[in-house]
Amino acid sequence: MKFKNIFIGIILFNLSPALSWAQTTEVGLNVGAAGYMGDLNQRNILDFSGLAFGGYVKRNFDAYWGVGIHYNYGKIKDNDASSSNADFRARNLNFSTSLHELSILGDFNFLDYFAGGGRRNFSPYIFAGLAGVRFNPKATYQGQEYELRYYNTENVHYKNYAFSIPYGVGIKYRITEKLGLFSQLGYRTAFTDYLDDVGDRYPMTAVYGKVDDNHPVRINLSNPSLNPERMNPGGQRGDHVKKDTYMFFHIGISYTFLSDKCFTF
Repeated sequence: MKFKNIFIGIILFNLSPALSWAQTTEVGLNVGAAGYMGDLNQRNILDFSGLAFGGYVKRNFDAYWGVGIHYNYGKIKDNDASSSNADFRARNLNFSTSLHELSILGDFNFLDYFAGGGRRNFSPYIFAGLAGVRFNPKATYQGQEYELRYYNTENVHYKNYAFSIPYGVGIKYRITEKLGLFSQLGYRTAFTDYLDDVGDRYPMTAVYGKVDDNHPVRINLSNPSLNPERMNPGGQRGDHVKKDTYMFFHIGISYTFLSDKCFTF
């Protein structure tokens, strides 16, 4: 509840002054791809694995600075079975999760660009801010899906939401006075190590999935290795990095609402 209240407060604080500055309000929609770096992908910074889309509303203070509220959805996944690393293939973990992210982002244009009347038709830009993300990692073994968070596969009970720090780069291009295009690549350092349900060490005792009509096969969710004797209880299960990273690549379109008042330069 505290997490939700913080973001509601941020939204109201940002939108209240924006309503009186309608001539500088920008909205946008974007589509693209989502990816992840963590215990199942430790090195590939461009490991995009699923669809992403979102939208935003932003207040532009001038041709250079803007602050907006963004919502982004993405789907990420990874699978040890397809890894080039033999140790990962032996570990045999997999996961997938949807990401629901709400963020407040500030961006800075390097050129005096503004879809409502700047002197430049394009500009590279950077952005950073604060976000909250909801996730729910699932794994599939022998055709059966398990919501991993409920099994405490490392004897750790983690929350299904976390704060994250977004940052990235992009480029904007003005089509008309009100319409613009943009493309951006952004990374998020999440304050959790469990986007993939993998964080630290194997538990001392096996953690089995439920067995019922829908799950007839008994699976050790903490250690589904093809060679389980190689994975020692208390041994290292994930990497030593304590924060997972997720990323979005977006292409989008923006629309700026204009009144009789415009920026002066």
